[in-house]
Amino acid sequence: MTKILPEEFIQQTQELMGEEMFAQLSDAICHSEPPTSIRLNRFKAPQGTHLADNSNTDAEAEVKTHNESEKTAASIVPWCPDYGRYLTERPNFTFDPLFHAGLYYAQEASSMFVDLVVRQLIHEPVVMLDLCAAPGGKSTAVRNVLPDGSLLFSNEPMRTRAQILAENMQKFGHPDVIVTNNYPKDFQKAGVLFDVILADVPCSGEGMFRKDDGAISEWSIDNVNNCSSLQRSIIEDIWPCLKPGGLLIYSTCTFNKLEDELNAAHIIYMKGAEPVELDIDEAWGITGNLTHHNFPVYRFLPGKTRGEGLFLTVMRKNEDAETLDIKSDRYNKSRKKIKGKSRGNSPYLHIPQDWINHPESYQGARIGDHLYAISESWSNIFDSASPNLKVLHAGIEIGTIKASLIPAQSLALSIDLSRQTFPQVELNYTDTLRYLRKEAVNLPEGTPRGYVLVTYRGIPLGWEKNIGNRANNLYPQEWKIKSSHVPETDKPVITW
Repeated sequence: MTKILPEEFIQQTQELMGEEMFAQLSDAICHSEPPTSIRLNRFKAPQGTHLADNSNTDAEAEVKTHNESEKTAASIVPWCPDYGRYLTERPNFTFDPLFHAGLYYAQEASSMFVDLVVRQLIHEPVVMLDLCAAPGGKSTAVRNVLPDGSLLFSNEPMRTRAQILAENMQKFGHPDVIVTNNYPKDFQKAGVLFDVILADVPCSGEGMFRKDDGAISEWSIDNVNNCSSLQRSIIEDIWPCLKPGGLLIYSTCTFNKLEDELNAAHIIYMKGAEPVELDIDEAWGITGNLTHHNFPVYRFLPGKTRGEGLFLTVMRKNEDAETLDIKSDRYNKSRKKIKGKSRGNSPYLHIPQDWINHPESYQGARIGDHLYAISESWSNIFDSASPNLKVLHAGIEIGTIKASLIPAQSLALSIDLSRQTFPQVELNYTDTLRYLRKEAVNLPEGTPRGYVLVTYRGIPLGWEKNIGNRANNLYPQEWKIKSSHVPETDKPVITW
């Protein structure tokens, strides 16, 4: 079915781009399918991981080749060459256990451009905020390539979307992450200053027209204007939290200049920010600034780039700019507040030393009935921020404190899980899907009683509790596969 684009959208976009570029864009939106792509998790994917045979890609010109190196080259997302891969068709990721284990993330290719931004501009440990992060694509992308020792705040203002974000960040498994559910202005109260802020702001969604008919039906000039105003208010609220000399990465998934170049120009000229240029390859088909402003921007246009619509620009805050006034006694006050919220005499509790790798690098923090392992390198930041932020996840959730400590799903998926501590049971594909549907799964005879780590192809998926005559499936209820159709055989997306 041919898509019908709104007349006002056609008029304003053609005026911005010119007839030739708009014709290329509209033809791609209306008559082509969006490419499918994934990004590997470098912390989990075993060495030698590659696309499985059933997912091997053709060259972009649809010319098949028997040369394996040529196939690999054709599958690579060029601005994310180490981890981004195109697929020839979209598989049903729901039934791939490795997807649930966090070995890869299904992400639209243009959005992987943040990988390049981080690699080119960030070379030392930073404290970074992904402000509007759900469902987690850009957060997992930047966490994948941030320098060791960096801390990422991954935030989402909308509660339901924030829960999905927390799930995806736990599946990714990196311990140096704090997931929050807050509005931008809340971070001023938290008193945290960021070296880098990624603001992938809510927008009118023109870049999603090819894959989402709903984005077309919901589009209007009024919505464009409202989004532009909202975007400016978001930046206004978060700007004080960016350190002098810090980087703001501003992005949308839309095409119009009001939400893109003009909002970027507002930040540059009104805030005194300095535009930052990136090194890109002309062959990628990325489009630059389409207005009279001459600062660098990066536009991904369907038909020109192999991905969906994206606008991104980077700017640096002036070294002399005013910022938040952080009180020197904030740290001590925050510790008292955390103590007051915790049960017992201290928020810091004993972490079982054999449950995680490098236990000496972590402190225990109790939030409600949950025990978390917080890296000592940023525990002071956590202490300062957490009383004024709604923290959904931090570090590694070790477990739930009952009569004994029940290991958390987050622990099973963490890259710092000490696997040798726990009995492990490898499941076949059929039983793995039963487990992910939170159905009963029988464990082999002789399996030790207690908590057992369930694996598929040697990769941890979660816990079962073996009580002798049966085993309780501890996979989170809210994460389970709900589809009633279950394939009989595995069609892996990746292998090694």
